[in-house]
Amino acid sequence: MPYRLKPAKRFTAEFCAVAESQLARAIQLLEEQPDGPHEAVHDARKRFKRVRALYRLIQRDQPEFRRRENARIRDMAHTLSAVRDATALVETVNYLAEHATSAEELAALTVASNALTERRDRIASEEHDLPAKMAAAIATCRQAIAALGELDLDDDPRKTAKRLAAAWRRQRLRALAALAACEEHADAEVYHELRKSGQTYWMHLSLLGEIWPSAMLAKQMQAKELVDLLGHEHDLSVLTGLVNESPELFGDSETLALVLGAIIARQQALRHEAIEKAHEVFADGAETESGLIRLLWGKAATSPRKTKSRRAKANGRAGKETALRG
Repeated sequence: MPYRLKPAKRFTAEFCAVAESQLARAIQLLEEQPDGPHEAVHDARKRFKRVRALYRLIQRDQPEFRRRENARIRDMAHTLSAVRDATALVETVNYLAEHATSAEELAALTVASNALTERRDRIASEEHDLPAKMAAAIATCRQAIAALGELDLDDDPRKTAKRLAAAWRRQRLRALAALAACEEHADAEVYHELRKSGQTYWMHLSLLGEIWPSAMLAKQMQAKELVDLLGHEHDLSVLTGLVNESPELFGDSETLALVLGAIIARQQALRHEAIEKAHEVFADGAETESGLIRLLWGKAATSPRKTKSRRAKANGRAGKETALRG
């Protein structure tokens, strides 16, 4: 089923159906591996991120469930990360090569790409326990599906709207704090925090998209652009860490200097662009957006069959509902 909550249906049932759908798809990917085991792991980990973002929506009413299940899925995903992380570094160097500013820089990045490709292949060949890790992940997914039966949420539309608004406000405040931290200092961790906040925001916009499809989709596209920028920035931070830990992988000192120069220049450009995009994405206040979420969900949940005229009238309240247009 789509990664979306339908406000006209009982919230608990919808919530569990979306979570189970994502976990079941992860199981299918890990079992069938249509494009090979490593691609299956990559795609399954995307599903796990979606489930974790979904669980944030019930933090207010079910803190223990959210804490326990978030940890279960987070830890499971971590066990499957080795080869994918190594592959991401190869992709990062190739991304840098697309932005090379000289023939010498391109040559150095080619050396780095070859070295990191060999490293990835070595890690893959040594990961003999991957089938066992995937089997364990499948079992964990089934446990997570079973745990959904414990959920006991109040399905009253007004209380659900209040619950979602509280989660939305909390997440927006977290994003704004991360953005402020990025502007204060250039620590890689604060940019990573902004990226995680952007990912969660993008997923929440998808989950609640039915309450105002056009505006939510526009905002989702903006958030995805931010996440992509910060994804590249994070990959460069990880690459910098490897360069510092294992400089011998990157050839002689001249090659190493060219690689580091390319990383620093591109990372600075990405950070500048990401901060500008983040101000655009998070331009509206947390209180404004969360209040709008509460209003729109409540209306959609209690009036699932609006007529065209009522929709037109609702969309005409531009002064009150411009917050999500960006």
